[in-house]
Amino acid sequence: LVLDWRWLAVAGEVPVLVMIVLLCFMPNSPRFLLSQGKDDEAQGSLCWLRGKDTDYAQEYEQIKDSVRQQSQRVSCAEIKDPFIYKPILIAVGMRFLQQLSGVTCILVYLQPIFKKTAVILEPQYDAALVGLVRLFSVVIAAVSMDKAGRKILLFVSASVMLASNLTMGLYIHFVPASQNGTIANKTLESSASLPAEPTNYVTLIPLLATMFFIMGYAMGWGPITWLLMSEILPLKARGVASGLCVVVSWLTAFILTQYFLQVVGAFGLEVPFLFFAVICAGNILFTGCCVPETKGRSLEQIEAFFRTGRRSFMR
Repeated sequence: LVLDWRWLAVAGEVPVLVMIVLLCFMPNSPRFLLSQGKDDEAQGSLCWLRGKDTDYAQEYEQIKDSVRQQSQRVSCAEIKDPFIYKPILIAVGMRFLQQLSGVTCILVYLQPIFKKTAVILEPQYDAALVGLVRLFSVVIAAVSMDKAGRKILLFVSASVMLASNLTMGLYIHFVPASQNGTIANKTLESSASLPAEPTNYVTLIPLLATMFFIMGYAMGWGPITWLLMSEILPLKARGVASGLCVVVSWLTAFILTQYFLQVVGAFGLEVPFLFFAVICAGNILFTGCCVPETKGRSLEQIEAFFRTGRRSFMR
């Protein structure tokens, strides 16, 4: 709203430079140092991370045993082990469902969607409003994640996204034909043509629905899927599995974004939102049936759970 895009790009370098400076003071992880045979440095790193007044000796021994067991890379034969493939399937499934919920399409085509639904909002303000809502929601997630737990936030997040997408789909379906016709659909292809003329405050509904969708995503299925990916993936397969999750995530986002306009042109804007609502309902089922609660669990406890299936390790 204030800066030209060139100066905005320059301003974006400030947090990058801050991160580079702060990384100079960040120690290597204890697991990495142990894998390199630097036991004393690993113990010092864990002491720095946990604090000298904490009892970190037991955790250090657990990490040391875990690194010793996971010193070799995963083989093709080991992939058949449920201890390996179950957490990988859960992580990949979460990344796949996260993108299928429609977040990338909504963010990419936000201004055209608002014009299509005749939202009472000038286009230059929607990105700033979205950024503010996302920031507020991520703060909520950061504060409550270790108190409420991962699964409860995933349930709340998916439920909010389900209600928001369903509201958008039904609103677009039942608005007057003059606002939902072929001419209005063409605004998705050119944000500069056919500006919408708001008629009444009912058009605040898609704005509020979009804000709640972004809020729901940012407080659950946005950050927690990345966190769980680092928590549940087996140590010996974490590098390859993390790469697979990222590839699946952004390949799904690319395909959805590529075909979004074609689906809108053929079936109308309400169809993608109703599809996203169905996916969000699937997210709720997937969370309840497949995702373990990892709040307050060490990586070793999580691995033991997948290895044995005994929930006592997760308590």
